[in-house]
Amino acid sequence: MPLTLMPHQEKALLKLRNGNILKGPVGSGKTITALTYYNDIETVERLIVITTAKKRDSGDWQAEARLLGLFPEVDSWHNIKSYEDIEDAFFIFDEQRIVGSGAWVKSFLKITKNNNWILLSATPGDTWMDYIPVFLANGFYRSRTEFLREHVVFAPFVKYPKVERFISTGVLARHLRDILVEMPYEKHTVRHEIDVYADYDKERYDQVWRKRWNYLENKPIQHVSQLFSLTRRAVNTSSSRVERIRELLTKHPRMIIFYNFDYELEILRALSADVNSSAGPEPSTKEPTWPPWETGPTGGNSGSITATAEESGSTSSSSPASFALAEWNGHKHEPIPDTDSWVYLVQYAAGAEGWNCTETDTVVFYSLSYSYRQTEQAKGRIDRLDTPFTDLWYYVISSAAPIDRAIAATLSRKENFNELKWLRSMTTV
Repeated sequence: MPLTLMPHQEKALLKLRNGNILKGPVGSGKTITALTYYNDIETVERLIVITTAKKRDSGDWQAEARLLGLFPEVDSWHNIKSYEDIEDAFFIFDEQRIVGSGAWVKSFLKITKNNNWILLSATPGDTWMDYIPVFLANGFYRSRTEFLREHVVFAPFVKYPKVERFISTGVLARHLRDILVEMPYEKHTVRHEIDVYADYDKERYDQVWRKRWNYLENKPIQHVSQLFSLTRRAVNTSSSRVERIRELLTKHPRMIIFYNFDYELEILRALSADVNSSAGPEPSTKEPTWPPWETGPTGGNSGSITATAEESGSTSSSSPASFALAEWNGHKHEPIPDTDSWVYLVQYAAGAEGWNCTETDTVVFYSLSYSYRQTEQAKGRIDRLDTPFTDLWYYVISSAAPIDRAIAATLSRKENFNELKWLRSMTTV
């Protein structure tokens, strides 16, 4: 039975050419579109896919390629240097990793000189600087220096180079139109993003932030990075967050939980051990209590769960059923459990992109990421073309702590949170 593409994929296929960026939302089907392009248009025999380690190991590319009778070589960006001397092959670069002027960019430029290629990305660039490698690979500029000379004005009298503004942006826009193939589509899914409010230890927070005291080592904080790591730890280790997870488990038997730090992983592992040792034979049907001014997850696109100080550290009156636990992080690379109830713990940096899950409709963010792009990529893990779910639930746990509010506000503006910038703003208030 021949493979049938969806209309938005067919339109993109007609426009796609060597050296293009195929841009589509997470879950829009860029993989099969790129493979079909190679199968229908390209004539070279060797197909090489450079993707994330997670997607390489999951076998997603190989599975979709088999639908077309293709058998590509699939490897991760970490090994891109080993392909620099390849000639007369076709490369698919999956997920944007060629920003700046580092080793991966140098390898990318060497590869694109002697091979045909396309790049797939949901978010190919935030500024014109992000497109420099692709512009160079397409021959628009001979070097990074030439691009900077023609289009970038740097701020004067600063210690490190800082872009003040871009010039001749009409030329840049024309270059981008020449190589960018967009693949928008009308989703069948509806995202419900729910703010889940948890308490935090204000006394410990003030001890770190105001007194600059390292409560773990019982000595003064030495540097800015330590200040922020301890501030976030004081917020993210609140037992109130664990209670919010407990409440959500009574409603969602399968969920993906994204987290940032190893100490959060230990907390979530302990929750699993506690739940699985005390759970009753049947899952509870009690749902979280929704504030009367919000419609909650059964009646709209937003809502909130509120945790009071009295609730923090208390035991939920309803116990979730036992569940299987699996992890994807720098320590473990485990598959999603094949059981009726499971929790999949995913560290942002290791698994926010490059894999798909259609077995659940629920993602929980135990703590906030600094990166807007990373957050959106994480949401896309369950928002796929082939998901059987229409309603998708995203629970974002945060507190009234100043740093949580600042991160949330930055992400709401579709920006990345910058610690030093926020620190300067706080000290000038």
